[in-house]
Amino acid sequence: MHAAHPDHLVVTAFTLADGVAWVERTLGVSLQNGGEHVRMGTHNALLRLGPDFYLEVIAVNPAAPKPDRPRWFGMDALHAGSPPRLAGWVVRTNNIAAAVAASPVDVGPVESMSRGTLNWLITIPADGRFPLDGVMPTLIEWHTPSHPAANLQESACTLHRLQGFHAQAVDIMRSLALIGLQDDILISAPAAGQAPYLRAEIHTPDGLRVLG
Repeated sequence: MHAAHPDHLVVTAFTLADGVAWVERTLGVSLQNGGEHVRMGTHNALLRLGPDFYLEVIAVNPAAPKPDRPRWFGMDALHAGSPPRLAGWVVRTNNIAAAVAASPVDVGPVESMSRGTLNWLITIPADGRFPLDGVMPTLIEWHTPSHPAANLQESACTLHRLQGFHAQAVDIMRSLALIGLQDDILISAPAAGQAPYLRAEIHTPDGLRVLG
């Protein structure tokens, strides 16, 4: 059976500076520069949360041409008043085609992507948005000698717990089990009238902090 593991958290922001400032203020640690995603017209900054897990802040790169398709992670819907937020998460698999086929939730087609020397396959819905409001993860298959987090600076931060809240919680949990992910996130129904969201508890040098 194909294996699946949490890979990284995705914080979206209207500008990269806004997103970095929000995460640094919330967690009390510094992020490092990532790079550019030429095909998507975005750029990012990163925070290591373990040897094979990290946090990504991503925003539209104003210096890059607009792509000929919707940008990923719902970036095209952001505007100057959009606050940074924990918008989604990504799950790593060693067989992305099999994982996509096994998931009852449509996570979108598999696309080839790169950043600098990194190459990977990733699911991106045609409209560029996260599947099920970001509570259902994006899937990724790395084609790199080592996980990108291994090359990031040590941050002394680690993920304590990830929770998702969505009206289709049962469907999402079933999909996670079928793609090979076990016991890494608890998905629950939100309170009445509450929009879907993610919540990440992160151990930092200054104690437990929460994104979401």
